[in-house]
Amino acid sequence: MANVSVYNMEGNVVETIELSDAVFGAEIKENLVHQAVVLQLANNRQGTQKAKTRSEVSGGGRKPWRQKGTGHARQGSIRAAQWTGGGMVFAPVPRDYSFKMNKKEKRAALKSVLTSKVQENKFIVLDELKFEAPKTKEMVKVLNALNVENALVIVGTDSENAVLSARNIAGVATASPETINVYDILKHNTVVVTKSCVAKIEEVYA
Repeated sequence: MANVSVYNMEGNVVETIELSDAVFGAEIKENLVHQAVVLQLANNRQGTQKAKTRSEVSGGGRKPWRQKGTGHARQGSIRAAQWTGGGMVFAPVPRDYSFKMNKKEKRAALKSVLTSKVQENKFIVLDELKFEAPKTKEMVKVLNALNVENALVIVGTDSENAVLSARNIAGVATASPETINVYDILKHNTVVVTKSCVAKIEEVYA
């Protein structure tokens, strides 16, 4: 099992905890990590782009001139793609870009990125992260004490003040143990998580 230090909000080490190998010591499967990232980006696409083909634009019901004898190139419709106001060739149409991964693959990908953060010493555990009121400067003070700038902060659903305190800080995002995903973990340089959320992650994903 991997041992990591637990810090307080002032950046001082207060204890050491052991992380479960089932979650934080898993085999790193880069192919599943890549697939999970592509999945999330694809599922976020709206897919609502649309342009008209020559069959959908108005006009062009007859040939602009006869087939032969004019000196012009032959034309069948003034709404063909080469004409101003004509339709687009191979026009984009609304489509669904989403696809699915099975639960085991998603879980293996998440364990892989969590394990990589632990191995890279970019997984910081706090004993707690509580504020009496939403204060951005207090969150900045905590992150500075931990020497962290770009971070994903994982807190419990009861830590609303911490979420509100972090939302205006550039490069910082928050998540709960139930909503963490591969893309957000990779997107941020460091993962900052409370001790209680570590236990919750091990419970949910082990």
